[in-house]
Amino acid sequence: MANLGGPIEPEPSPWAFADLRDPRAAAHGAGGLDDLVGMGADTAPGTLLAAYRHGIFPMPGESPRDPMMWFSPVKRGVLPLDGLRVSRSLRRSSREFEIRIDTSFDEVVASCADPRRPHGWIDKRIRRAYGDLHELGWAHSVEAWQSDRLVGGLYGVAIGGLFAGESMFHRVRDASKVALAALVSRLREAGSTDQRILDVQWRTDHLASLGVTEIARNDYLDHLEKALRLPLPEVFGGPPPETS
Repeated sequence: MANLGGPIEPEPSPWAFADLRDPRAAAHGAGGLDDLVGMGADTAPGTLLAAYRHGIFPMPGESPRDPMMWFSPVKRGVLPLDGLRVSRSLRRSSREFEIRIDTSFDEVVASCADPRRPHGWIDKRIRRAYGDLHELGWAHSVEAWQSDRLVGGLYGVAIGGLFAGESMFHRVRDASKVALAALVSRLREAGSTDQRILDVQWRTDHLASLGVTEIARNDYLDHLEKALRLPLPEVFGGPPPETS
């Protein structure tokens, strides 16, 4: 279970992450820029947090021997907290699930890493790294349960006003969508909804159907700088939201 007293700052990373804002992008578009911005380094908690704070996230290579790859998409997929598309059928099906937070983090990550899933990328290094972040209170799972059985969910990293979604899964129809809707609701409860970021890395057709849009890397980094100054949502160990 995650640390209940709020996140614990780990030892700082020995690796340096550069500011990826590119002055050419504003004048000439994204031509010549690449989503892949680095290779190597480690996945210690301090390194992962430093990366997210710079708009960067890791993905492993095809082989365990390959160095870790680090990405900052030129076109970043984000879900505006007031832009989630909830269909009538999804509203109905949401009543069939119980939402829990951080009760089965390891099982959520293991389910997302199931090798039978197409385009699987979560290896043992990633599972171990995010498990360590979870123990320190930075990585969280949002879970959909039915009859005391985990049937869907997602996990990601929460830093201030940023929630960086990593992966989600479902064993029952709509379970992952219900978990996503629950996450959006929890983030909205924290206030400052127009300043918070729900980052999904890349926009896909499926995510676009739920309201995910794309923003340029420079814009994402500017938005991120402001989001990181916000308090962590209470559900992830932050203070209760202020009431007027």
